[in-house]
Amino acid sequence: MTRAQAIAHAQDYFDTGAFKRDLARLIAMPTESQNPDRAPVLADYLETEMRPLFERLGFECRILKHPKAKGPFLFAQRIEDESLPTIFGYGHGDVIRGLDTQWSEGLSPWTLTERGDRWYGRGVVDNKGQHVININALRAVLESRGKLGFNAKYLIEMGEESGSPGLRELCVDEAELFRSDVLIASDGPRLNAERPTVFLGARGVITFDLSIVAREGGHHSGNWGGILSDPAIQLAHAIASITSPTGQIRIHEWVPKELPRAVREAVADCIIDGGPDGPQIDPGWGEPGLSPAEQVFGWCSFDVLAMKSGVPETPVNAVPPSAWARVALRFVVGIDPRDVVPALRRHLDRNGFPMVEIIMPGAERFGATRLDPEDPWVTFTINSIASSTNKKPALLPNLGGSLPNDIFAEILGLRTIWVPHSYPGCSQHAPDEHLPVAIAREALGLMAGLYWDIGSGNAPPV
Repeated sequence: MTRAQAIAHAQDYFDTGAFKRDLARLIAMPTESQNPDRAPVLADYLETEMRPLFERLGFECRILKHPKAKGPFLFAQRIEDESLPTIFGYGHGDVIRGLDTQWSEGLSPWTLTERGDRWYGRGVVDNKGQHVININALRAVLESRGKLGFNAKYLIEMGEESGSPGLRELCVDEAELFRSDVLIASDGPRLNAERPTVFLGARGVITFDLSIVAREGGHHSGNWGGILSDPAIQLAHAIASITSPTGQIRIHEWVPKELPRAVREAVADCIIDGGPDGPQIDPGWGEPGLSPAEQVFGWCSFDVLAMKSGVPETPVNAVPPSAWARVALRFVVGIDPRDVVPALRRHLDRNGFPMVEIIMPGAERFGATRLDPEDPWVTFTINSIASSTNKKPALLPNLGGSLPNDIFAEILGLRTIWVPHSYPGCSQHAPDEHLPVAIAREALGLMAGLYWDIGSGNAPPV
């Protein structure tokens, strides 16, 4: 069998409808990790779907657990020869809440529905569709060549949408079991729907609350307005001090000293495009002098995720007693995550806002990582994908969003290469999550080609 035949074999899986049938079965499992009632479904996803899939490919499987985790983990491995490179795969079977009532008429998060050139359902891109593509690309190579030509290890977790609790500790405990050479995984979006993409890490994220509690209860604004401090006004000014009116971050510890040359060169030909359903970029927002791609993939951003004061649903004429906001900093390599909150505390105190309390709610927190764009495994991967698709892949130093990539890069010491099978307008984490079918078919082929090339003996040394 040849490389071209392996790619064709992978795409036959799509053309015969088998991929759609398999994905529909997975989408029907409401694996919401934020919903405690779904705990049995999280376990069923691994036991009834993932374990049999891997075992049919000759993988040894075991279920791993950690007391901090939202659900179990499935670890699968196929060791062909200890002298061969070992590729570590990763995916997550849990999904964000379904938001059932908010989907468009005729659509359901738990039913795979085809409309035009798209498949709709919760998890079609985040992340069930993506890891099912990769696992079946492995199958295509194995069935075509009779072997992979490399060692493969795979980890499926069931708590990524809740911040991957327990994953870090599990990787510390099982570092020898997970020992590999390169992470090749899929999550997040391509640069755009048409262009295959490789990214090498992720921006970090720290989410925290800002709160002012001035007193117990509200007081009539006619009798007390003007002599009682208004927490909403104070908090609005405090937040406004963190950035300029156009979103430029004013806390110098929160931004890198410069945009590295390798990052600037990597994104020079990258155009951010969410497609017809995506938002329009607001010119002039963020860090001056940066292109949109440099802003998203090479810089930091600060956003207010939610704010509340008083009773928004039924406003009354009262000075509110408190105000609250949840905010998030997305940051790149070079920012010390340990100093993010202390730097904010210094900034608020310096600018007259000692009354603002910073609260860490235990929400998601990932570190920033970035593999060197000039690493030979990056070049190898880019060339393989270009050969399979006849397209020049986009190379992003890191994803604009956040993933637990720091765990793989820092704890397991892996080169980290991500090949996403989605696009920016896919509505992940929102109603009407969808997958363009053309991406799925192309992804099956390019991943089969990549795995074939790794197993051909021409991969870079590890």
